[in-house]
Parts: sequence; structure tokens; C-alpha cells
Amino acid sequence: MEQTLLAIVSTPVIVVAVIAGIAGLAFLLIFLGFIKIWIQALFSGARVTFFDLIGMALRKVPAQLMVGLRISGVQAGVTDLTTQQLESVFLVRRNPADVNTCVSALIIAFKANLEITFADLQAHHFAGGHVEQLVKAMVAGHRAKIALTLDVARAIDLAGRDILDAVQTTVKPKIIDCPSQASGTSMLDAVAKDGIRLLVKARVTVRSNIAQLVRGATEDTIIARVGQGIVSAIGSSATYKDVLENPDRISHKVLDSGLDAQTAFEIVSIDIADVSVAGVGGKGEEEVSNVGAKLETERAEADKRMRQAEAEGRRAMAVAREQEMTALVQENRAKVVLAEAEVPLAMADAFRKGNLGVMDYYRMKNIMADTSMRDSIGRPKK
Repeated sequence: MEQTLLAIVSTPVIVVAVIAGIAGLAFLLIFLGFIKIWIQALFSGARVTFFDLIGMALRKVPAQLMVGLRISGVQAGVTDLTTQQLESVFLVRRNPADVNTCVSALIIAFKANLEITFADLQAHHFAGGHVEQLVKAMVAGHRAKIALTLDVARAIDLAGRDILDAVQTTVKPKIIDCPSQASGTSMLDAVAKDGIRLLVKARVTVRSNIAQLVRGATEDTIIARVGQGIVSAIGSSATYKDVLENPDRISHKVLDSGLDAQTAFEIVSIDIADVSVAGVGGKGEEEVSNVGAKLETERAEADKRMRQAEAEGRRAMAVAREQEMTALVQENRAKVVLAEAEVPLAMADAFRKGNLGVMDYYRMKNIMADTSMRDSIGRPKK
């Protein structure tokens, strides 16, 4: 009986002991699994608790990555970066690159004394922005004393513009060829007032206009406006010699036109790189240097053809009139023949009525014979 009671009492003790042993073994395994990471964090100044590490394991978050990034931040001086903030970035898409990008950008911003928080970088990254380029652009703008705020920089980056290139262009202006190589032509074609055709190539030096970078026009607009201004300035020149003697006058006139309005750039200078008179003859279509003379020649040729057409019309009318007169002569001759045919009838009627005698008739015949003889004598011999 006593043995039975001892067995009943010892059974719960054994169960509790087994459970305690299993729990202890599990804790020991967890401790051994996280002891290395915990020691790294402890000696790096980025302390984490075992409960944080266990929570990461339960949420399937790589603890080694989170602690390593926090250690990087603490070593760089960012002491307020917690593992919870890092986990919030990782758990969005479970992509380690997201966390690495945000932490790297935060370290760069902290080293440059920029007032940018980890939450700002996280929001911009998941909005589709380029976090590292944004921070580098902010650092470059801060060093160059450019008034570039975080909101403006984020707006420029999210608008699809290269914010880092824009800031670099503000510090170091770049050169744009006019016309551009993408247009398929290397020279602008313009004509002066005297009709001489000139070929011009310009180079435009621009710097970024941060205030207009979001809504401003691009390089293509600058190229188009400068090309239009050069063609207009050359077209208003009296002779091509004025352009060849003072090409800088053309560039100053174009520059004073305010071509950079509502664009993402500010025009620093416009330089005429090359200007020449168009050559005569070339590959493919014929090249003409004196467009004015060519136009005058074509106009004269057109006037000549028009006058020839008018003369041909008048000649046709004269020929038609001649034919009409010939027909009229034939008509009158027919009338004469008809009138002559009525003479014998009139003479017969005169004989019947007694108005004409036989002697009168023979006398008339004699006169007609004399007239015919004289006519034959007076004709020249062949």
C-alpha cells in the first residue's frame, strides 16, 4: 500500500521534472543559438535582449542581419536606431536589400549632419524613390550651399529626374550641342536677308534650376528654342557677312531672349562653335549657297513660262481669227458667184421687157472682149 502511494505521488514529480528538463534543454539550445549574436551586439555597444532575438526568430526575421545592421549604425554614431525599426522595413517585402539601402543612406546622412530620419528614408524608399542618390544629392547640395530641402529633393526624385545629376549640374554646368546628335543633323540651316545660306553649330552651357526641376521642360526644349533663336537672328541680319564677322552678336541676341523660361535649366552662355557658308553641290540632293539667287531664278523662270503661255494663247487666238476670216472670204465669194449667176437672168428679163436691144448686147460683149484682151496683154510673161 505504501509503495502504491509513493508511486502515485512520484508520478507528477517525474512529469514536472521531464517538462522542466525539456524546457531547460530548449532554453539551452536557444541560448547557444543566439549567444554569438548577443555577444557581438554587447561588445559593439548595440545591445539586444534575448527576448528580441526570440521574437525575431518567431517572426522569421534574420536576426544576424538585423543585429549586424544595428551594429553598423551604432559604430557610425547612429545610436537611436532600433531593431524594431529595421524589422519594420524588412517585413514589408522581406527583402534584405531594402534594409541595407535604408541603413546605408541613414549613415551617410548622419555623417553629413543632415536632419533626415530613418522613417523619412523608409517612406521614400517604398514610394519608389532612390534613397542613396537622394542622400548623396542632399550632401552635395549642402556642401555647395544650394538651397535644397528634403521635400523638394524627394519630389524631384519621385518625378523621375536624376536628383544627383541635377545637383552636380548645378555645381558643374554641362554643355549641350545644338543641334543634338540624336536629331540626325550636325548643323543648323539658316538664310540671311541677302539670300545666302549659312550652316551654324552652337554649344549651350546650362546649369540645373532646382526650383523648376519638377515642372520644367527638358533639354530638348532648350535645344529647340536655341535653334529657333539662331535661325531667327540670322534671318534678321542684313547680309551673311555680318554673321561671319560677328557671330557673338547672334549668341548675345539669342541669350537675351529668355529661352530658359519654364525649363529645368538656366542658360549660362550660348557659343557659336562653327559657322560657314553652305557649299555648292553635295551628296544626294543639290546644295545651294545663295538661296536668294536661286529663288529669283526660279521666279524668273516661272514668269517666263507664264509669258510663253500667254503668247501661245494669243497665237492660238490669231490662228483662230485667221481661219474665221478665211471662212468669211469664202462666204463672200460664194455670194459673188450667186450674184453673177443672176446676171444672165436679169439680161433675159431685160430682153423680154424691151429694156435691152440686140445691139446693146453685142456692144457689151465687145467691151468685155476688149477688156479681156487688154488684161491678157498687161499680164507679165512667165
